[in-house]
Amino acid sequence: MRRVLILCTHNSARSQMAEALTRDAARRAGMPLDVHSAGTEATRVKDDAKTVMAELGLDLSGHTSKTLWDVPDAQTFDYVITVCDSAAEACPVYPGTTTRRHYPFVDPSGGSLDRWRAVRDQQRACFDAFVHALAAGADAPPSYADSPAVPVA
Repeated sequence: MRRVLILCTHNSARSQMAEALTRDAARRAGMPLDVHSAGTEATRVKDDAKTVMAELGLDLSGHTSKTLWDVPDAQTFDYVITVCDSAAEACPVYPGTTTRRHYPFVDPSGGSLDRWRAVRDQQRACFDAFVHALAAGADAPPSYADSPAVPVA
């Protein structure tokens, strides 16, 4: 089973949403993926993230903010994806078998729920394309901008 780690600074919003969206995309594609998220610092999962994900039927209530050191086997991921520039800069070195990707998204913190929804929807398209590529036996798109549009089931 392939392993995916999604990193952000606080593991409170973007990485939490991306984790849930990637798991959901893998479930819909019938593809087994072991998906985790972490931050360079741990805080708490933001209520607005929980709210907008619940609108898609994805429950973040059991999610907790964690650091890389809280993730099991943190050095054995097939893909490490950073979703903010700060995490990309602070991301540790991984063994040669790990593929790193940087899919940056605007921080919705402090914005309206519409801003949160926009980031969620951008992430959904991106991580649907990511899973779609893996399920098709292709490599993950090198950037979010290179993610082809994939129909959402």
